[in-house]
Amino acid sequence: MAKLSPETPFFHPDCQISDSSFGAYVEIGAGSRVANSHFGDYSYCDRNSDIANAQVGKFSNIASATRIGATDHPMEKASLHHFHYRSALYWDDVPDDAEWFAHRASRRAHIGHDTWIGHGALIKPEVTIGHGAVVASGTVVTKDVAPYTIVGGNTAQLIRRRYKALVAEQMIELAWWDWDHARLRACLPDFRSLTAEAFLEKYA
Repeated sequence: MAKLSPETPFFHPDCQISDSSFGAYVEIGAGSRVANSHFGDYSYCDRNSDIANAQVGKFSNIASATRIGATDHPMEKASLHHFHYRSALYWDDVPDDAEWFAHRASRRAHIGHDTWIGHGALIKPEVTIGHGAVVASGTVVTKDVAPYTIVGGNTAQLIRRRYKALVAEQMIELAWWDWDHARLRACLPDFRSLTAEAFLEKYA
């Protein structure tokens, strides 16, 4: 495992990266594709993830084989097929449909801070995953997920709250994900040992 850097994201082999930006200590797993997206500080994705048109917060944990911002097809038109927007693949005299690609790129998924997206989950465009939320493995998410909840299934349903509502509110207000690297290091023993309630009692 490579030591991560505040200056340069770590891309494992065979990644495809385009039109994307990355914060400090970011890691992108082998074989992953990241397009038109931003990863906040300390976030990572594991192997073979496919992430497009997404705003990923800080400290997000994205497991392998996830799909975020899955692109869509034009269901309201005469054909679903991409011949009419990737037209240059088929004819020499017509360009691709730039307006359709701009529409796709504008439909961003938002992944909150300190989230956990499980293996094989699929998150549709324009969905927001709230801070601290957990998306179970294999879940298909078509609607927003509230902060500090755990969802699962196809389509996603609430399994339970991760914290009580008051604890979740206090954790969002604390916003420890905005602490600097030195403060995170100083508080590391408490991150390791304290419950959420005890952590809030000490730092909130």
